[in-house]
Amino acid sequence: MNPVVIIPVYNHEHAIGAVVAAVRARGLPVLLVDDGSQPSCAAVLDGLVKEPEVRLFRRAQNGGKGAAVISGLQEAHRLGFTHAVQIDADGQHDLVDLPKFLEQATANPEALITGQPIYDASVPKGRLYGRYLTHLWVWINTLSLAIKDSMCGFRVYPLSRTLAALTPGIGKRMDFDPEIAVRLVWRGTRVINLPTHVTYPTDGVSHFDVLWDNVRISGMHTRLFFGMLLRLPVLLWRKLSLK
Repeated sequence: MNPVVIIPVYNHEHAIGAVVAAVRARGLPVLLVDDGSQPSCAAVLDGLVKEPEVRLFRRAQNGGKGAAVISGLQEAHRLGFTHAVQIDADGQHDLVDLPKFLEQATANPEALITGQPIYDASVPKGRLYGRYLTHLWVWINTLSLAIKDSMCGFRVYPLSRTLAALTPGIGKRMDFDPEIAVRLVWRGTRVINLPTHVTYPTDGVSHFDVLWDNVRISGMHTRLFFGMLLRLPVLLWRKLSLK
């Protein structure tokens, strides 16, 4: 197993240094994906890549979190890594849990290891309640409760399986995380959920657009629902065969 930590970055210059330092303190390589950040953030990223085992992939323009993660996954595979740990750039994820995630990935190299958030009082209540509607649709679209939290951005992806699950129309913004999880389950990928503490966010920067990201997520659920109907015989057979 050869893992790398992928961090999509868009104007998180005040938090990204501490996040990279926390990852490097655990001896893991880092791949930063600059999703068209402003010059001040780009300059911070240029300084970070002077550190050992910190790489930078620059996208020509901002495409959204999903687009940045996809670029990171493709670049990680090109560099020869076998697994990608996805975390956010704003410091919301508890990186004390990194060894726990990697232990599970080592023991289950073909599985998706994903966080099941434990929130503190900093979580916006609208975001907290809204995500349960997404969870409900994910459970419908997979005919299972395998994914406990479909929007958590703290994950370990098996790269070969994940790249095979990417489709041309997959969500490129905040709809990416739930969609790729569903598509991995459709392909028979086992999901391991790990409780992890989440806080919001250290630098006050959030790129979740309450209107348009919710519109995109609603459209994603509709696409996935019809995709589930096409796969219904296979999903039902798999569900029954596991009993």
